Amino acid sequence: MNIFYNTLLYFQKHGYYVCQRIADRLGIRAKVVRTSFMYLTFVTLGFGFALYLFIAFWMRIKDIVYTKRSSVFDL
Repeated sequence: MNIFYNTLLYFQKHGYYVCQRIADRLGIRAKVVRTSFMYLTFVTLGFGFALYLFIAFWMRIKDIVYTKRSSVFDL
């Protein structure tokens, strides 16, 4: 049972961050975005999950490319 809770905690800490960032960008609650992804996944038989993974990948690439530098010499 402990391994189940550790896995669940890991996904809650790292997996919901995509929904949180989308909600912050749109100015709505993260719970609405999460439920929208769940409904989209059930209705389209997995397309919502694929979309979620694509957005997570895209946000990660964007964070790597567009890092905020404090100085010109931080290249």
